[in-house]
Amino acid sequence: MRDMSREEWWAFASEGTRTGKLAIVRADGSPHVTPIWFVLNETPDGDELIFNTGVNSLKGRTLRREPRVSLIVDDQRPPYAYVQFTAVASLHTDLDEMLLWATRLGARYMGEDQGEAFGKRNAVPEEYLVRAKITKVLAFAGIAD
Repeated sequence: MRDMSREEWWAFASEGTRTGKLAIVRADGSPHVTPIWFVLNETPDGDELIFNTGVNSLKGRTLRREPRVSLIVDDQRPPYAYVQFTAVASLHTDLDEMLLWATRLGARYMGEDQGEAFGKRNAVPEEYLVRAKITKVLAFAGIAD
């Protein structure tokens, strides 16, 4: 097993249509994990995870109350690898910003030809754009080596 460099984990997490498994904590303290579509974004203030969620979804309600999240992206084929992100989410409702990112998300997961349609579908007042600033990364490759 070996640590991945930043360049390696960025490429790994961004490869193809790998989903992230997002962990949040419900109001009663119980954990909740759900798969999400996401993209990575580099800003002058640090790296972030970007995704959408419904304003009234469990994720949306939970992130309003508790913005800390964990996300894991893994390769389930030998020799196995994973990246675990710890991040703090902020919720945004600007529809122009949401359209930009929702289109990128749609293009990543549904193909470039479908990006615009998915962007328009998800850039609506009932959705949040979630920008989660990454505070910690654990990234390992060759786990079974």
